[in-house]
Amino acid sequence: MQHRTVSEVMTRRVVTVRPDTPFKEIARLLGDNDITAVPVVDGDNRPLGVVSEGDLLRNAASLPDPEGRSTGPRLRPRDLELAGAEDASALMTAPPVTARPAWSIAETARTMSRRNVKRLPVVDETGRLVGIVSRGDLLRPFLRRDTAIKEEIHRDVLAGTLGLAPGSVRAEVREGVVTLTGRVTDVALVPVIERLCRSVDGVVAVHQRIGYTGD
Repeated sequence: MQHRTVSEVMTRRVVTVRPDTPFKEIARLLGDNDITAVPVVDGDNRPLGVVSEGDLLRNAASLPDPEGRSTGPRLRPRDLELAGAEDASALMTAPPVTARPAWSIAETARTMSRRNVKRLPVVDETGRLVGIVSRGDLLRPFLRRDTAIKEEIHRDVLAGTLGLAPGSVRAEVREGVVTLTGRVTDVALVPVIERLCRSVDGVVAVHQRIGYTGD
């Protein structure tokens, strides 16, 4: 089995800014390009941080009320730091969490979840920016056709990896949900089959009704 990697789903043409890019220029770039964040890079195209819509909004939230009224709950220290931030160097979240082109979709999704970020700049072995991957990009494998998923399960999992006899275990796929039926001679194979099928790109869930013919 071959899993999709970051390099297959990432956006390669990345809108970037420099540390001295002004607040309003960043806001314009986000709007003009219909994006929600931009990496901040140095002169060698190495990411220094990321500025998101959230960073710009936190800056706006830190502004005082013109009439001196309370603006609501007390702001967090990070929000107070953004008060009066004029350029990317003051607005950005740094250092950036990055990904590598060879990372699997699952590995990248786990990193995003663990670090609570919505996108990752992708860097090569020298640390230079080569793309950016978002949560939406990671969902692309789920657009695979059911027929393609079924073919991969039969060819690569059941026959290729496990060497099962043709027809001993069958997979049906509907809307990414796999249903496994058939019989095996070793009951210990059942959780292995289920786990390997679950790891196929585009699979949403696996249900199994596999019988056991061993002694």
